[in-house]
Amino acid sequence: MEYLPLIIQLISGALGGNIAGSLMKNISLGTLGNSIAGIVGGGIGGQILEQVFHTAVAGGTLDPVSIITQILGGGAGGGILLAIVGAIRNAMAK
Repeated sequence: MEYLPLIIQLISGALGGNIAGSLMKNISLGTLGNSIAGIVGGGIGGQILEQVFHTAVAGGTLDPVSIITQILGGGAGGGILLAIVGAIRNAMAK
């Protein structure tokens, strides 16, 4: 149960990375690359957002606000890290 928030962040990060890659084709790293960048970004972004808003697992159960925070933080972190990595890759290719 203690790993559930991290799992939620990683899954939503992968989704966020793939959504960002499909919306911004010029920074897309392919499905696997988008997923990997999204997973890493989701873990980082979710943890940062969790610390900012102090949401946590209370009493062994997840409340809806905590779950939404994990999903939003993971998805946004995944998309942001994909954008950064894609922009760096494009800049190095030129």
